[in-house]
Amino acid sequence: MNIGIIGAGNIGGTLTRRLRALGHDVSVANSRGPASLQELTAETGAKAVTVAEAARGNDLVVVTIPEKNIAQLPADLFAGVPASVVVVDTGNYYPRQRDGRIAEIEQGMTESRWVATRLGRPVVKAFNNIYAQHLLERGKPRSTPGRIALPIAGDERAAKEMVMRLVDELGFDPVDAGAVDESWRQQPGTPVYTKDFDADGVRRALAEAKPERTADWRATANSPGTFTTPS
Repeated sequence: MNIGIIGAGNIGGTLTRRLRALGHDVSVANSRGPASLQELTAETGAKAVTVAEAARGNDLVVVTIPEKNIAQLPADLFAGVPASVVVVDTGNYYPRQRDGRIAEIEQGMTESRWVATRLGRPVVKAFNNIYAQHLLERGKPRSTPGRIALPIAGDERAAKEMVMRLVDELGFDPVDAGAVDESWRQQPGTPVYTKDFDADGVRRALAEAKPERTADWRATANSPGTFTTPS
């Protein structure tokens, strides 16, 4: 599969490594440009490209950048890109730690619905509830007892199924978490967030989730602070 990755941080770098190890053709981009990715590309064999290039010529594009930076992506990023190209959103809204206030999310819009609105494309929400190190190291063969499961939310069945197959290939059990407007069930602060549950555990955690954001995950008048000192 041809895969573009926009963002080379913890999750983006990990997906670049894992997907290249599985034999996928990966193009990776970040805000600093291809020259800043020489170490990652030398390690993995991925191709360093611009953000615009990462959105084109691929079967699937992963957007894995801080929520506050979504609005800085080119407005025409996906202009002319075929509707069949699947877009994956791995992002989380960290208002007190990094992103500051995003009004629509504070008012109840799910993170991935907001991202989809900004991108002008449907998205599938995945890879947002697992630590990057665990994504790198803890994948297991199918049917392994206790295999970690990951929730996958999306509106389009074919797109979600493509992502679920990829999750399985990476060594995790995919769990259908419903539509994008249900993806609040896997946002920060919910029972499934950063928990390495198996498939049954993920389903239970999704069912137990509550839509109201707790204070730790809502902006304040002083937001943002840092991950060390949220504000």
